[in-house]
Amino acid sequence: MHAPREPHFTSLKRIIRYVKGTLNYGLHLYPSASTKLLSYTDADWAGCPDTRCSISDYCVFLGDNLISWSSKRQATLSYTSAEAEYRGVANVVAEICWLRNLLLELQCALRKASSVYCDNISVIYLSHNPVQHQRTKHIEMDIHFIRENVALCHVKVLHVPSSYQYADIFTKYLPRQLFLDFKSSLSVRPPPAPTEGVY
Repeated sequence: MHAPREPHFTSLKRIIRYVKGTLNYGLHLYPSASTKLLSYTDADWAGCPDTRCSISDYCVFLGDNLISWSSKRQATLSYTSAEAEYRGVANVVAEICWLRNLLLELQCALRKASSVYCDNISVIYLSHNPVQHQRTKHIEMDIHFIRENVALCHVKVLHVPSSYQYADIFTKYLPRQLFLDFKSSLSVRPPPAPTEGVY
């Protein structure tokens, strides 16, 4: 914002066109029999062009409803994509812990582990492997935090193919059809057709 250039203006116009075309869209919540917390997380490694910091994103569902989401730049540089992804998993696990405590206070305690879907195999291995490697010392706090929650059966970190990684919608350019599919899966759609007062 301090030194805008032509590419910034082009990006701004694209955002304004998108907002103008989706003014009638909203996030819809529906009754759901399931009370399971399910999340998807991803990271765009070194995705910030100015700082080369990674961008983490996640979305959390309660049953079929999207209830929490985030997309933000990580505070520190990540040397590998696995490190960036692992920090992203740590962010969503912290959110899940908060949501589980909130549901507990609302007398809706969850009995099963919440699922965290990530498309990076290394992250899934690190979340289950109790051996600490020298090359992972710099993310040691995240590792202990996630492993503790896995051991307590609060979360399970699972693999999801990139074609089903809904969190990608927050940080990556997607092919049009995949974008539309993900948007629909997040329950972002136009309002239902009115049924009252229509003759």
